[in-house]
Amino acid sequence: MNVRTLCLSILYDGDASGYDIRRMCTEEEFSYFVEASYGSIYPALAKLEDEQLVTSRTEQQDGKPARKVYSITEAGRSAFAEELGGPLGEDMFRSPFLLFARFAHILPADLVEERCMEMLERTMSGRKRLETAAERRDCSPADKWVIEYGRAMLELAEEHMRSHMSELITMARAESRKDAAE
Repeated sequence: MNVRTLCLSILYDGDASGYDIRRMCTEEEFSYFVEASYGSIYPALAKLEDEQLVTSRTEQQDGKPARKVYSITEAGRSAFAEELGGPLGEDMFRSPFLLFARFAHILPADLVEERCMEMLERTMSGRKRLETAAERRDCSPADKWVIEYGRAMLELAEEHMRSHMSELITMARAESRKDAAE
């Protein structure tokens, strides 16, 4: 999947501004699919508009600058379905925590324990957010399937952290951060 397909997927369900698309890609349900920055969203939207797969209109806002809102066209809906029918790329998982864990052996144990607890909290919080999302009335069966997949992945990650974080902490240097600072 690419940013172009992601933009079409968001617009498939309703009109959105570039800002709305970015928010949905970072904070909401589309954040699980493809990473997208403003620097990639706006050029993708411009190209989609050039290809007549989306249209745009300017909406005035009270006390704010006008915003450009995009809508998918019938040609855009067809192009989106065609792109979904193509080969899928590999799933990608990126985690700053896993980089941290990879080098836990060079870090103080109390820092490693603190980061493990933070990761466990984030994982539990993410799982709870997905459980809440699955309970929404406007959640389609397909949305529920995707949410349940994500919830299951987070549940496994939580279980792994609970069962194995002590091993990671044990790998860390025995000195505390307080001792290292002195």
